[in-house]
Amino acid sequence: MTITSAQYVISSPTVDKCPKTDRIEYAFIGRSNVGKSSLINMLTGNSKLAKTSATPGKTMLINHFLINDDWYLVDLPGYGYARRSKKEYDKLQDMISGYILEREQMANLFLLIDVRHEPQRIDLEFMEWLGENGVPFSIVFTKADKVVRGKLKGNVDHYLKELRKQWEELPVYFVTSSETRMGKEQLLTYIEDINQSINTPTEEEEA
Repeated sequence: MTITSAQYVISSPTVDKCPKTDRIEYAFIGRSNVGKSSLINMLTGNSKLAKTSATPGKTMLINHFLINDDWYLVDLPGYGYARRSKKEYDKLQDMISGYILEREQMANLFLLIDVRHEPQRIDLEFMEWLGENGVPFSIVFTKADKVVRGKLKGNVDHYLKELRKQWEELPVYFVTSSETRMGKEQLLTYIEDINQSINTPTEEEEA
């Protein structure tokens, strides 16, 4: 897939304020400072599409971007930012869970994980929650360029080993770098394949 157009559409405080449309959506989420905005900009080829910030936890809304006038890329707030008040934290949790559980247009959730770090309990618990609720998701390891090549595979393998303690079948995963564009083609091809599978009528529908 080649992204030829990507435009910001709207920022919504709650799922019921999201665009009233039947376009397919792919949401991106991760802990604060995981490199979400940089990844979105890399995938779309637009360095200014999603705002990047040196201060983690800036995204407080559900942001919709229209891709190729065909499907939406959705930037969800980061979770786990320690400096939020309890009221802000609870509001964000409600916003995130509301979108993930109620937004029927969402075809897949991409969960971003910083490949430099050990598996974090907050991420593992979040994945477990996704599994319990039957949410389709994939893992996107970010910042691969920050790890020496010999250690990168070891970090990924270590993470997958940890996941196997809870998961009989591992989710699809990608290893990416916003700096080198590693994983861009694979991730966009995955989205394209899902788009085609959703848009291709089944034999029953054709009949």
